[in-house]
Amino acid sequence: MRSNPTEAEEVLWKYLRNNQLGQKFRRQQIIGNYIVDFVSLSRKLIIEVDGKYHSTDEQREFDLLREQFLSSLGYRVIRFSNEEIVCNIEHTLERIKEYL
Repeated sequence: MRSNPTEAEEVLWKYLRNNQLGQKFRRQQIIGNYIVDFVSLSRKLIIEVDGKYHSTDEQREFDLLREQFLSSLGYRVIRFSNEEIVCNIEHTLERIKEYL
């Protein structure tokens, strides 16, 4: 997955890497049985980038169970759609800063 990111993941990674928001982020990090898109381990903040398939009932249910598991480990999960990131990166970054 790391070698074939979506456009939105590439855009967001450009701003998250190298401590640009004052926190170290990793991408495609394994936590339990899941791979999260981006995570700040020190802040226990996970950022998920959602494509259109996340709007299906089956995927929503899977995402909910996944979030419950990650929350049980103390992580906060925030989600952004591909469109949010690509079309309004400034707003996306402001929301991430609020969580940090």
